Amino acid sequence: MANQVVSAPGRVNLIGEHIDYHMLPVLPMALRRAVRVRFQPRADRRITAESGEYGARAFEWTPNLAPVAAGDWENYLRAAAQAVAGKWGVLHGIDARVTSDLPAAAGLSSSSALIVAFTLALLRANGREATFDELMEILPDGEQFVGTRGGGMDHAASLASKQGCATLIHFEPLSVCHVPIPREWAFLVAHSMHTAEKSGAVRERYNAVRTAGNDALRELGFASYAEAIAKADLAGVQQKVFVHVVSEARRVMECVQAMKADQPERFGRLLLDSHASLRDRLEVSSPALDRLVDAAMASGALGARLTGAGFGGCAVVLCRRPDIDKVRGGLENNFYQSPDGKSAPLFEAEAGAGAVHS
Repeated sequence: MANQVVSAPGRVNLIGEHIDYHMLPVLPMALRRAVRVRFQPRADRRITAESGEYGARAFEWTPNLAPVAAGDWENYLRAAAQAVAGKWGVLHGIDARVTSDLPAAAGLSSSSALIVAFTLALLRANGREATFDELMEILPDGEQFVGTRGGGMDHAASLASKQGCATLIHFEPLSVCHVPIPREWAFLVAHSMHTAEKSGAVRERYNAVRTAGNDALRELGFASYAEAIAKADLAGVQQKVFVHVVSEARRVMECVQAMKADQPERFGRLLLDSHASLRDRLEVSSPALDRLVDAAMASGALGARLTGAGFGGCAVVLCRRPDIDKVRGGLENNFYQSPDGKSAPLFEAEAGAGAVHS
């Protein structure tokens, strides 16, 4: 059988950080950068995969796979296989070649894109076409195989985004709404020059943020954050994580309103409010990310904030399309100190389609 290819995009989260695992709405958009898996079905249960960057891996697909060494990229392949096996059983394996134009450890969901792409490859090699709902049943929990207790935003954005649109994702119940991005809006993704590896101490800190949010919810006597948003009096709340989660969820819906009404200044202010909350309440920013946001604003941006889990990685920057070259140049000169821009990890984020969006 001839080789097949499946592609799963990364995403930039416009707003709604550290709240998807509390089942609250988020607003990412898929990028036109992706993880691609070229594969060929096998007749046995062996899985082999090769990456030019990370090397070759091979293992036998069994019902109860165990993780390998922490930080090894094979864990993401095993996570996909384990997720598939949990719903459809162990199937035939594949021989795969993995490539990507997504920067790793940048807060752009390269790891989730790999799991999505490899899951789709395993299913398609076995003649299975899963629905979006079926995939969302298995992928968020499947990623916890590697030790990161995240939510479902990255997988939903990678699967079901639409070109030219931001993706409003609700989780209770699961739904996706595509919000067209106004033509005169432009988003840049700018790297802080510090990686955001979710392993070791950083992974423990990431998981601790989620735990703190759950603990605050219980202490205040709410059954869910949806109930807390409807009933909480924020003036009397002391738990910083709780305040972030509730206020960030409200910012998401305000951003949707701003995008629909073509109000970029309002959207930009909400980005800055989000960054301040992530910096001061959750303490997941970094000095480099803070300087990057400041440099973006000094260069003429309307708003900017860290995107992804934090601890390093990228910021998302909003500007008017006619100002994009000015903002880009300001960042190249003032943050990256690279007048020619050649070494600046900075690109325009164009909203792309998801892996299964029709």
